[in-house]
Amino acid sequence: MRLFIAVNLSEEMKKSLIGFMHDLKKQGVEGSFVPAQNLHMTLAFIGEYDDPTRVREIIGKVPFPEFRLSLSETGNFGNIFWVGVKGNQKLKTYVKDLRAALDENGIPFDHGKFVPHITLIRKMSAKKPYQIRLPKADMTVKKAALMKSDLKGGRAVYKEL
Repeated sequence: MRLFIAVNLSEEMKKSLIGFMHDLKKQGVEGSFVPAQNLHMTLAFIGEYDDPTRVREIIGKVPFPEFRLSLSETGNFGNIFWVGVKGNQKLKTYVKDLRAALDENGIPFDHGKFVPHITLIRKMSAKKPYQIRLPKADMTVKKAALMKSDLKGGRAVYKEL
């Protein structure tokens, strides 16, 4: 099964981001917009792995520091458009500790540099200039979640395990 560890967003944060995406659509921005129920921030992408219980045990052993998550800027990785979060030392330390624990326990994951972000649009394109009006939004994060990704009808569906 395809797994990843993520921060699930509050309903208020999702509403702010959906409003922001609607604003971009009205301005002619095109692409594959992430559905509200799939909005999240990935902490570690594991990929195909068949022992979610083992991953959950590791998540449970790494102390989670409650912290505030605030939107800060937008950016892109190629044609993937995302919203970043304010520099957060508790988050960065947790991700470093979490990834070290995954490594120590032989759980495979993407070792790419952690850039805290929430993907909003894949395959983004804009035929004319558009204005960014990033909403002010924040939330308290109390836990990390083990997530499973399934393809249903050609679309990714995420479920917390």
